[in-house]
Amino acid sequence: MNNIQASNFDLDMTEQTIRGLFIEFGVVERVKLMTDRKTAQPTGVAFIEMANDTDAQRAIEAINGAELNGRILKVNAARPQLHRTAAGHTNRKKRT
Repeated sequence: MNNIQASNFDLDMTEQTIRGLFIEFGVVERVKLMTDRKTAQPTGVAFIEMANDTDAQRAIEAINGAELNGRILKVNAARPQLHRTAAGHTNRKKRT
């Protein structure tokens, strides 16, 4: 559970700025800012990997709902990424 998804960031936020926000709660191993595939523009979503679950949980509890640059942040445990095919579709079975 040491993987965190955070959203509603100002589009001018950098990986370094986000790292600085989370490092207060423990070791930040990785920050990945998401970008739009077509435009390469930031989406306001980031994935943060913390060194351990305890630090990740403390960060989630402290930052979720906090205001930053006039925006209310949404921070929670990241769900596992689904594997995608070359066409970008998930490997889920179709409902019939």
